[in-house]
Amino acid sequence: MTMLPHPTLTEHYGTAEEKPEFVNRLFDRAARHYDAVVGWGFLQSGASYRRWALKEHGLRPPHHLLDVACGTGLVAVEAATILGTAENITCLDPSEGMLEVARSKLAAHFILGRAEQLPLPDNSFDFLTMGYALRHVTSLDRTFHEYHRVLKPGGKLLILEITKPIGRVSGLFFRLYFRRIYPFLTLLFTRSHDARNMMRYYWETMDTCVRPDSVLKALSDAGLTQVKRNIVLGLFSEYTAIKAGLATA
Repeated sequence: MTMLPHPTLTEHYGTAEEKPEFVNRLFDRAARHYDAVVGWGFLQSGASYRRWALKEHGLRPPHHLLDVACGTGLVAVEAATILGTAENITCLDPSEGMLEVARSKLAAHFILGRAEQLPLPDNSFDFLTMGYALRHVTSLDRTFHEYHRVLKPGGKLLILEITKPIGRVSGLFFRLYFRRIYPFLTLLFTRSHDARNMMRYYWETMDTCVRPDSVLKALSDAGLTQVKRNIVLGLFSEYTAIKAGLATA
């Protein structure tokens, strides 16, 4: 049985099979606004946090990195500063609009593709990242089996995600900001309904996303080991896992 990251949002697409087309169209249209919206929306803290998380979880030269759902390259850019080069970085995303922005930032290898069916050989990467895009896949189990397949033995997985708080007060503020304030300010500052719609969808997927224990179980079921979740500020989830075997780098 396929594990969905969230229930089918029928107000946007009729079936789970129609989700990729909707999501691609959404991000293609709003790609040119993405960096600015994410930047001020998180008080310009995103770059330093991404870089810290990558270092904290062990990214180092001469690792070969696969950044899945790379978007505009925000994670890959920080990885390149750690690795000292973008030559060892492969960026994959299903949105051509997002990839176009990412290509302007770094000389990595870019591939148009989806997490659920990676067009890459087995045992290829020392490190695999996914930044704030887990909610956009169509199947957690297929995605995580693909991650296990392309990682080298001993390779590490790091998934960064935003998780809705379970506390009543924190949950109320989370809902107010991401459902109301963030989309409103996005439209105000960008004058783009496409960008506003992207952030509305951002909220809807966070609101309905499966809880962390389901993500951890899906990672374990895919054959990954040392599966863990680290929580930062009660809001940011860092999911990590290892492909069993002796590391090659």
